Amino acid sequence: MARTVQFRFLAGHEPSNLIDLPWSVPLEHWDHPALVRRTRGQSRHVVRFVHLGTKTFALKEMSEHEAHKEYGVLRQIRAAGLPVVEAVGLVTGREAAEGGALDGVLVTRFLDYSLPFRYLFSIEGGAPLSHKLVDAAVVLLVRLHVDGFYWGDCSLSNLLFRRDAGSLMAYLVDAETSQHRNPLPEGMREHELEIARENFAGGLLDLAAQGMLSSEVEVLEVVNMLLERYGLLWDELTGVTEIDAREKHLIDQRIRRINDMGFDVDELVMEHDPAGDRLRIIPALVEEGHHARELRRMTGLEVQENQARRLLNDIASYGAYLARVEGRAPPPAVVAARWIAEVYEPMVAQVPEDLRGRLEPAELFHELLEHRYYLSEAAGYEVGNDTGLRSYLDSVLRFRPSEQALFLED
Repeated sequence: MARTVQFRFLAGHEPSNLIDLPWSVPLEHWDHPALVRRTRGQSRHVVRFVHLGTKTFALKEMSEHEAHKEYGVLRQIRAAGLPVVEAVGLVTGREAAEGGALDGVLVTRFLDYSLPFRYLFSIEGGAPLSHKLVDAAVVLLVRLHVDGFYWGDCSLSNLLFRRDAGSLMAYLVDAETSQHRNPLPEGMREHELEIARENFAGGLLDLAAQGMLSSEVEVLEVVNMLLERYGLLWDELTGVTEIDAREKHLIDQRIRRINDMGFDVDELVMEHDPAGDRLRIIPALVEEGHHARELRRMTGLEVQENQARRLLNDIASYGAYLARVEGRAPPPAVVAARWIAEVYEPMVAQVPEDLRGRLEPAELFHELLEHRYYLSEAAGYEVGNDTGLRSYLDSVLRFRPSEQALFLED
């Protein structure tokens, strides 16, 4: 008796033309006009990409049990607000045309402007890039562990990176070995770090064997940096602070330090000792995105954390400018609304059609601010936005590859 193919899709992600794809054929043998080739990391499974309408999807073929498990874990991680590819569908019950069961397929949304580490090393390899990769991976790992997620397969190949105001933000791609245990046992956390250390070393040594790794990158230094920076961030976010009960202002200092790192403290546990002169402070609930949430509240813009930090600084500068030229400081909400209408949107709108998609708008705006700063420094006076934009478009953006959805050439 023939099996019934079952399509499970999240609401809003159920394009009818996905059903028309050749599901009775193994993915590796597909020959379909919707197929596109995207840059991606390595995978032990067959992964193909299809572009349907205005969306691109990644299709990953694996056993039905594995597909069900990863579909659920990816949705759980995303529901926790963590950076991960979006699982939007699951296809099971596939059968070959000549008979015989086929594996299931996990469907995820392709992450626009995402870059695999090999692409990054091919265009800007060097020690600064390796440090950015480590910092991005550390933030992701700490966020996962704080929320009780064990990844089990942290590696450069299982990460995608998006530009974030000169830094990078890491997104989890492969969750086959992930599980949720809250709180995460110390032994699992230590095992995770050892896996990450070995996998990062393997990824970099693989690049070196292919002649893609700069001689200035010391593999041992990079993997040791991974452990060191993880420890520093983990301790700051979860460590116990003991203070004199009369110095409660130190609590605010701890919270501000965490905020400056881009995290919010939603809950604190305070323990008062029997003698009554010491307090133990433990952050109970910590969440990244402090600046991104503040920018969203003020402007509605959805950007990444470092981009938000940079845009908030520009809004503050614009508020100071308005106060200077108008003789009074407008309310913060008014400043943010005028900045969107008078600065951000007009600048982004001036980017020619053929150059859009090379960078996310927020990243483009960040680079424009950087470019204008250096122009002003060289000129000895403040260069205006329009002049800075023309120079940036002609001398920088025009020579950048499009990163919205990287294609591989046949």
